Amino acid sequence: MYKLVWADEFDKPGPPDPKNWKLEHGFVRNEEHQFYQEQNAWCENGHLIIEGRREKVKNPAFKPGSKNWRENREFAEYTAASLTSSGLQSFQYGRFEMKARIDTQLGLWPAFWTLGNDGEWPSNGEVDIMEFYRGQLLANVAWGTKQRWNAKWASTKTPLPSLGKDWAKKFHVWRLDWDETALEIFVDGRSLNRVELSKATNPDGKCPFKQPHYLLLNLAIGGQNGGDPAHSSFPTRYEIDYVRVYQKS
Repeated sequence: MYKLVWADEFDKPGPPDPKNWKLEHGFVRNEEHQFYQEQNAWCENGHLIIEGRREKVKNPAFKPGSKNWRENREFAEYTAASLTSSGLQSFQYGRFEMKARIDTQLGLWPAFWTLGNDGEWPSNGEVDIMEFYRGQLLANVAWGTKQRWNAKWASTKTPLPSLGKDWAKKFHVWRLDWDETALEIFVDGRSLNRVELSKATNPDGKCPFKQPHYLLLNLAIGGQNGGDPAHSSFPTRYEIDYVRVYQKS
């Protein structure tokens, strides 16, 4: 029997609730094209809107000649937003659920995922409950290896056409069921990936999925996996109806 322990229904118009979310800023990860900024995320009509825009924004960290991808671009050509509940809301085990509508154009990389509170990535553990890019819906679990910053992945990819006609025009429900034995990821009740915790261990033998995880909601553009957004239409929206966490009573 599951009991609702936390939720954000995004019912209050305006900025995301600061009790639940922090907003990331700048160039953050995966050599992505977009510059994250707070003004690309807001609540309206009971939904959280994360908007991707094609717009030129000056990079305050720019250093001419730098080899660091966060510093070698004077301008970003795209903006979006990333929300994290790190330091605010985290949970160990339960049912994590999101109802959302995603844009599936090339170059867009929306995600709903978790990271473990303690440890360096990927040894802290990562669960991609929803990730989409290049025509495929992904459900991923990652943990550490002997090589720093090199993850062991248990991934599945579901081609967009197999999900049905006009799938991207509708809202869908993504779910993670997580207990002491396994992680299982679903979309609309269909199981996409299941990983036994006994197999998801770091080289030291510890399982990063036996600690609390926090949540992330973001819209990335381009980067290492997203594809080329040059011919996609902007602005674009990742629309989230709710995020809920249930635990066994």
